[in-house]
Amino acid sequence: MVVRPRRFLPSIKLLQALDAVVRHRSVTGAADELNLTQSTVSRLIMTLEQQLGKELFTRHKKRLIPNSAALTYQQDISKALDMIQRASTTVVTNPEGGTISLAVLPTFATRWLGPRLSYFLKQHPGVAVNLATRIRRFDFENEAFDAAIYFGDADWPAVRHLKLFDEKVTACASRDFIAQNTLSSPADLANQPLLYLESRPNAWPDWFAAHGVDAKVGGGMLMDQFSMMIQAAISGIGIALLPDYIAQTEIAEGRLQILHTPAVQMRGAYWMVWPEEKESFLPLASFRAWLQEQSDDEGSSLMAEV
Repeated sequence: MVVRPRRFLPSIKLLQALDAVVRHRSVTGAADELNLTQSTVSRLIMTLEQQLGKELFTRHKKRLIPNSAALTYQQDISKALDMIQRASTTVVTNPEGGTISLAVLPTFATRWLGPRLSYFLKQHPGVAVNLATRIRRFDFENEAFDAAIYFGDADWPAVRHLKLFDEKVTACASRDFIAQNTLSSPADLANQPLLYLESRPNAWPDWFAAHGVDAKVGGGMLMDQFSMMIQAAISGIGIALLPDYIAQTEIAEGRLQILHTPAVQMRGAYWMVWPEEKESFLPLASFRAWLQEQSDDEGSSLMAEV
């Protein structure tokens, strides 16, 4: 049984007043936003301080100046109000289903998950999926996400892991770049401008090693997203190592060409993770099962290409 002392559960009206005053740094601005009088806002703040037994503002010439405790408190309260609003919106707009909030890698979202997502939504018409991009890991306790998809090892702390599929990459360059440079063997690439992804620092050394080339590579343009790397390669800036599923469109359209097959498997894999307390959340369980089916198909197609 969860016991929540009422003293530490102020009403929404009190918390909205705190949030508005701190954001506007003004009782007047808060009163306008909340459609209340200034005196009412001031009374709400005083009531909150009395309930908590903690002074949150300094009074100076009819102004409320937030102290450090108020500033920290407001950051947490703002997140909580956002979560309550989203939950309430979900109840109204999707009462029979549920909403999944998913953090996902930008290019993975647009190139792999996005084209498939409509099939999940058709199979589960009562479930909504909200997507937000995240490149780096985060603490689920501080972010309003039900799950995340990332690339790396199965070492995200305090979460459950589901492996989706491994990543195989091929070297790609623009047609003009290939025409202007000698790239007849994998060893020839070592002397060319290479494009690096921030999250794959060992990609090029591993690629050369897989092709039997003892090349010392380093330097080159560093980027944090595959989408940026694709555009750089198309522009002729250098050679990119791209997963097959990401580069399919550009290769099919002739804007990029593959150099030296077969594809090389990278260290790490794509993973879905979620907090343990979300394990039995039915919309997430449905999405997890569907994603496993999709990733099994992806893994099978990648094996067929080897």
